[in-house]
Amino acid sequence: MSLPSTRVEHAGVGTIGAGELVTAPEAERTALIGGGRIGILGGTFDPPHIGHLWLATLAADALGLSRVLLMPAARPPHKGAQPVSNAADRVMMTRLAIAADPLFDLSLIEMEREGPSYTVDSLVELRASLDDSETLVLIMAADSLAEIGSWREPDRLLELAEWAVGPRPGWPLPDRGALHERYGEAAARIHLLEGPSLDLSSSEIRRRVAAGRSIRYLVPRAVEELIVDRGLYHQP
Repeated sequence: MSLPSTRVEHAGVGTIGAGELVTAPEAERTALIGGGRIGILGGTFDPPHIGHLWLATLAADALGLSRVLLMPAARPPHKGAQPVSNAADRVMMTRLAIAADPLFDLSLIEMEREGPSYTVDSLVELRASLDDSETLVLIMAADSLAEIGSWREPDRLLELAEWAVGPRPGWPLPDRGALHERYGEAAARIHLLEGPSLDLSSSEIRRRVAAGRSIRYLVPRAVEELIVDRGLYHQP
């Protein structure tokens, strides 16, 4: 079963003005997912970078995911009062970042929903749109797993989706015993991924841009060009 066309779009690139959130044409918004294991990678994506794409690819390769949805958050609750770039720019950067890879699609469900962007609400909405034979896999890095207790309804998250946890420099993956102690039999739904880890963050990229330093090869070229064209992340 395909996800609702108003919620997921293929990563075709259209035009978008500053401060304007535009969805793709109907043909592009219809995701041909139907069946298998579907990865979900949420985040602020301010900006999206190669670390995001590598983590999603690592999970897809290890777990045989048929598709990975990148899901930009409209109002990330963990950011508090920290400023976040406008939704239109973050959506466009995400769309550009994944446009060349058929593994990826863009989900706008958090952009279209009012209020804070809680992952559990998004998974409930996605789960309701899928066949019982389809499995959701929530992708995160080890630092996110370490902080999962601060997320809304983490146990419910594990009911709604399996977890794929990738490596992150400075954040060791937990051992199976600790996971079983915390989550019981449900710990079997948590997959620990092995592979290279990238010490890269969106905040570091923003700092480099503000300092006039290069971000070449840290983000996809199209994302870099958009950042330059729109003057994003430069100090006022």
